[in-house]
Amino acid sequence: MNNFKTIYLREIKSYFNTPMAYIFLVVFALVNSYFFTLWFFPSNQSDMRSLFSIVPLAYLFFIPAISMSLIAREINSGTIELVSTLPIKDVEFVVGKYLSSVTLIAIGLGLTLVHFFTLVNVGSNIDYGAVFCGYLGLLLVGSVYCAIGVFASSISDNQVVAFIVSVFVVLAFFLMDKMLIFMPQGLVGIMEYISIDYHLSNISRGVIDTRNIIYFGSLIGFFIFLSLRTFDLRRWS
Repeated sequence: MNNFKTIYLREIKSYFNTPMAYIFLVVFALVNSYFFTLWFFPSNQSDMRSLFSIVPLAYLFFIPAISMSLIAREINSGTIELVSTLPIKDVEFVVGKYLSSVTLIAIGLGLTLVHFFTLVNVGSNIDYGAVFCGYLGLLLVGSVYCAIGVFASSISDNQVVAFIVSVFVVLAFFLMDKMLIFMPQGLVGIMEYISIDYHLSNISRGVIDTRNIIYFGSLIGFFIFLSLRTFDLRRWS
């Protein structure tokens, strides 16, 4: 547990010891604020659906950018060999880095709460349950994308390659339900279930279904497992 805590805190500090975290948080907040304001007031609706539609789009590039260096940097600098000689479990190393990126995403989502307070001040008949579920859905989607980013970072010592791989995989999950009209009828149900947007839209309606939670948890576990296997192979290569 101490190793996990050390790795987690070290990664958090590395984010905030450079301009990266501040640039991410400021740009993330500005992009979401601009589009939320652009769509919220003309719609004349007391909900946050506009924000819940914008954030997943912002994730497509922001999350690969903050996660591309998590393991690739260690591989490139050679510290991965040092780590392999220390009494640190692979799961502590990978999960510590993964949760540091999830923490940064959670902070970014926290900044968007200003829009919730705007809604409280100017709106009426607000469905607080739907707002809570919407934020939960965004955090779950962000957590999945961070797991994908960690996996992409584990397969290459080149951060640009890690970024491209991460964007490609994230984009594939994001676009899956948009491509259903081109799919054979027999595959539509399967592809819809695999689609992240399908499960996010279910949660954003204000209903927490255990099937959606299991879906997100399974994806996170799957990509963390792939990261651990890749990390283990590098340790013995």
